Amino acid sequence: MGNKFICMSKKDMKNGGIGSKSKRGVSISKRRSSMEEELLHRQALAMAIQQHQLSQRFDSNNNGSMSRRIGSTSSRRRAAAAATSSDPFSPSTNAKQLPEFLENIKTKKFVLVHGEGFGAWCWYKSIALLEENGLLPIALDLSGSGIDLTDIKDVNTLADYSKPLVDFLQKLPEDDKVILVGHSSGGACVSYALEHFPEKISKAVYLCATMVSDGQKPFDVFAEELGSAELFSPESKSLIYGNGKDNPPTGFMFEKQHMHGLYFNQSPSKDVALAMVSMRPIPLGPMMEKLSLSSEKYGTGRRFYIQSLDDHALSPDVQEKLVRENPPEGVFKIKGSDHCPFFSKPQSLHKILLDIAQIA
Repeated sequence: MGNKFICMSKKDMKNGGIGSKSKRGVSISKRRSSMEEELLHRQALAMAIQQHQLSQRFDSNNNGSMSRRIGSTSSRRRAAAAATSSDPFSPSTNAKQLPEFLENIKTKKFVLVHGEGFGAWCWYKSIALLEENGLLPIALDLSGSGIDLTDIKDVNTLADYSKPLVDFLQKLPEDDKVILVGHSSGGACVSYALEHFPEKISKAVYLCATMVSDGQKPFDVFAEELGSAELFSPESKSLIYGNGKDNPPTGFMFEKQHMHGLYFNQSPSKDVALAMVSMRPIPLGPMMEKLSLSSEKYGTGRRFYIQSLDDHALSPDVQEKLVRENPPEGVFKIKGSDHCPFFSKPQSLHKILLDIAQIA
């Protein structure tokens, strides 16, 4: 009972008492990291709920005419506020001054393009981190993805698939530019945009993505990794026949047990759970289309590649081959990341994006 008295040696006193300051610092850092991670998951849940509610309101006759954008919008901030009242990433509650390096970043707008099967929802950690640093991220749902209601049987070309991105770039003010980031097969959409809107794109970033050369198909990049012969066999459960079995397949969707090993071998379980209920079938037409890329347009773009070094969907060897055959301006690597760095290594990805943004 009463006050507890502890005898400490001079060594203990010198180290600051029971346990060193460094150990306490590590413990505090771990707790802070855990709290921030939990916060991001709550934001994702709020975002997913909001998207589901919006999708229920869409009239089926819209046929996907409305594409949901996630980023610096008032609706997203309301969702984040609903998720938590102590959001350290929220401008309203974060009193920290914006970092000085922001002055060195000429283009502050980031457009985040998801890969096959994903949607704008997959970027929730990157969006929060970029906003915290005073940047302006926005994530788009490509046609037939996320909560865009387009039927994938109607998404036959890369132009169809990229339409929400094209619409966004077309509406940018004349002198406005963006940093375009594409994940996985979303890299083909980035290349398509570079070919058609080079003046709108300050830098193009390929995140373990299909940075193909002129005349290549996005699916060519994955064929060796995924075993295309097995995937396209008549017995395959992954193929989707939107126009009937007598016609060519219109899409594909990996079985859940395969997706975990291919995409999420290093991702937190909560993010995997989010993906399992959010991923949608992949339109096949755009993946099989040969890209037409010119040196006059695509060739003038500033391209950067980010490699994920524990990737089971697009192996480091395949990524190295892409970089070797179609050299970008810069190459960055993320150790310990699976095919989804925005889940498995969000801080490392964020740091690289900031580094790329600051390159003059």
